[in-house]
Order: sequence, then structure tokens, then C-alpha cells
Amino acid sequence: MKKRILALTAVALLLFCTCGCSTMKNDMTTEYNKPHIAVVAKGTQHNYWQAVKKGAEKAAADLDVSLSFEGPDVESKVEEQVKMFESALAKNPVAICLATIDSKSVAKSLETAQKRGIPIVAFDSDAESHAIVATAATDNEAAAALAADKLAEAVESQGSIGMVIHDETSTTGKARRDGFKNRIETKYPNVQIVEIKYATGEHAKPANAAKAILSAHPEIKGLFGSNEDTAVGIMEALEELDKVGKVKVVGFDSGKKQTDYIRNGNLVGAVTQNPYQMGYKAVETAYRAHKGETVQKNIDTGFEWYDKNNIDSTAIRDLLYD
Repeated sequence: MKKRILALTAVALLLFCTCGCSTMKNDMTTEYNKPHIAVVAKGTQHNYWQAVKKGAEKAAADLDVSLSFEGPDVESKVEEQVKMFESALAKNPVAICLATIDSKSVAKSLETAQKRGIPIVAFDSDAESHAIVATAATDNEAAAALAADKLAEAVESQGSIGMVIHDETSTTGKARRDGFKNRIETKYPNVQIVEIKYATGEHAKPANAAKAILSAHPEIKGLFGSNEDTAVGIMEALEELDKVGKVKVVGFDSGKKQTDYIRNGNLVGAVTQNPYQMGYKAVETAYRAHKGETVQKNIDTGFEWYDKNNIDSTAIRDLLYD
């Protein structure tokens, strides 16, 4: 009798496990129908991130994989991004593409992904973690150095300048700050960076940062904005203070408000990235890593300088995200 009971129990357990496993598998299949890659960006409000999304979606279509794309509405919402990353991880995707606002904030989740064998591809910003199998990004230090050359040229290689940087926690913010600062300090001895301000978010905060710099240093001849918001914020501050044209401005990225300022000659120019290529390469690399293929550790997605003289050229037109 005991043997019969044990045998029936074993069968019941086997049926339970089989049904349970089958149900879990079916749930995942029903939700995705194909291998799923999750993309978690710094934000979604800028045209830049929408261009990244288009590139990611094209890669997903080419590879025949399922894709989700999300990010906070404002790039300063670290905790919200952490929750999005944890949620994506909980759905057990085959890979995740991640652009961190604050790389330290996702450290534990990255370790969890690594232990579970889920490859993580960083894009836009590196996450400074051994869990990252590859990074698809602009060479931000080199791009910012080019911006420094252009601003130095605009101020005739002499005088005081300031910087408004979009944050001091992400690798992009730090790399653009350092790339610009180091180039000025090593190549232009008669140009002095008198102040660096950090301003995350929409144009109002960077505008206030620019006004604070201008108030403290009325002699300033030039300003550098490290992304779309900071460049536009600087221009709005100059408009309010009636200093457009009196202070030279060089920016980064290429949203519509910024390109409008460049077309009318009020902003010297900017460095544009290639967000479409960034999104495409991030997803493509994530899928290849999932398949067990060897992937390139650092993928440079490129950048170009543009101003009113070349903004409508074919080479630049395809890189603008306005």
C-alpha cells in the first residue's frame, strides 16, 4: 500500500511540475511569441531617444525578435529607471539594452542579470560593470574635444568661457565635461573656463544655470552646452538677457530648437551623434551575444560637427533628429 501511495504521489508531482513548467512557457510564448529584447533608455521625451528607438525597432524587425522600449519622461528620474530595468529583468528577456542615468544605481540588478546569463549591452552611456558585454556609443570625449576646438575658434582663442553640463553622474556627462575641459586646458592657454554648472532636465533649469554663470562672470565670451536641453537653455537665457550674438555658443545633439538656432546663425554649431545607428547596433549586438557569438566590446557609433554652412548637406541631414 505504501509503495502504491508513493508511486501515485510521484506521478502527481511529475504531472504538477510538467503542467506548471508548460504553463510558464506558454505564458512567455503568449506574451512575446519570439525571442524578446528589452531596451531601457535614459528618457523618451527627446527626439534623440525617438531616433534611438527607430534604430532599435529596425534591428528587431531585421532579426525577427520582439522588442520593448521604455524610459523615464525626464532623464533625472533615477529611481524610475531602476524600476523599469528591474521590471524588464523580471520578464526574463534574452538580452537587455541599457542607457543608464546613474550607473551605480543599477549595479545590483546588473549582477543579477549576469548570474542569470542575460547579456547586457550598454548604449549612449556605459554602466561601468563587468556585466556589460558591449557598449554602443559615441566617443563622447573626442566629440566634446571637437566642440572645444570650435568654441575656441569662435572666441578667437582668448577670453573666459563657461560650461553647462547635463549631469555629473552618467558617463556621457562626465566624458563630455572632461573631453571639453581637457582640450581647452591643453591646447588653448589664453582661454579660461571660469565656471561649470550642472543642470538636468528641460530648458528652464539649464537656462537658469547659464544666467547664473553670466551674472557671476559678465565678461564671458562663450558657453558650451553638453546636450540638447543645455544648448537650448543657454540660448533662451541669452535671449532673455539680450546677449544673443554677444556670447558665442556651441552645443551637442540636434533637436529641432537647436537646429533652428543654428540655421539662423545665433548658435555657432554643434556636434551631432548618430542615435539611429546607436539603437540599431545595441539591439543587433545584444541578439548576437544571446546567440553566443563573439561581440565587439566597444562600438563607436560616430559623430559629426555641423553649423549653418553644412546643416542641410546630405551627410549631416541623415544625422539630425529634429
